[in-house]
This record gives sequence, C-alpha cells and structure tokens, in this order.
Amino acid sequence: MPILTMGTGMTDIAGAESSGAVSGGVRAVLRLEGLALFIGMTLLYYIWDGDWWVYAILFFVPDLSFAAYLSGPRFGAMIYNAAHSYLAPMAIMTTGFATASPLILSIAMIWLAHIGFDRALGYGLKYETGFSFTHLGRIGKPQAPM
Repeated sequence: MPILTMGTGMTDIAGAESSGAVSGGVRAVLRLEGLALFIGMTLLYYIWDGDWWVYAILFFVPDLSFAAYLSGPRFGAMIYNAAHSYLAPMAIMTTGFATASPLILSIAMIWLAHIGFDRALGYGLKYETGFSFTHLGRIGKPQAPM
C-alpha cells in the first residue's frame, strides 16, 4: 500500500518497501542544492583569488575514498560517506575563518565544491548494500535479468 505524503509542491508517493532513497521533487531539490553549492564554492574560490592548479588537483581528492570499497561495502560506505558529507569541510571552513588561514579556507571551499558537484550529478551518500545504492537513488546501469 503506497503512503502519500503531502508537501508544498513536493508530494511524493513512497512504497511500503522503500529503498531509502529520496525521489521526485525532493530529489530534484537536493540535486539543485548540490549545484548551488558547487557554483557558490567555485565562485567564492574565484573571488578569493585561489590558484586554479590547486583547485584542479584537490577537487577529486575526496574520490580517493573509493579505494575503501576494496575492504568491503560496509567499510567502503563509511569512508566514502565521511569524505562526502558536509561535516568535515564545514568544520575546516570554520577553523579557516577563525584562524584567518587562506590555505585551510581554500581546502574547505574545494572540498565543498566537490561534494556539491557529486550531489548535482546524483551521487549521494552510500548505503552499506553497495556502491550503487545512495540516498539520492541508485546509480549506474541496472543489472540485466538472469
């Protein structure tokens, strides 16, 4: 039996057996938030007059967390999610403002830009069931039926 949730323009119907992923208007809003974060942090980095070679090198550093999946999906999801949640870069940004450190602020802006970019593309935080299962929905090609 589907469950109907009422909202302001973001009404979604979820089945009783949910994948844990958002859908419909809520998913679109989360992806747009990611795009806004990516654009905002990249623009702030530009205004901050950061070096673009540093941006290019550090932008994909959080994706090194993929390697944790070599130890299994549970550990992989834990490490990937730690590298792709807002908690650490926001703490670093706060520290950067408190200490007036351009390097720390640059790292935080680039890290947040990366997270926003991933969210805009639909790459969400991972579930322990495997890399393809995210809070923004399943990613990758569906497996062919056997």
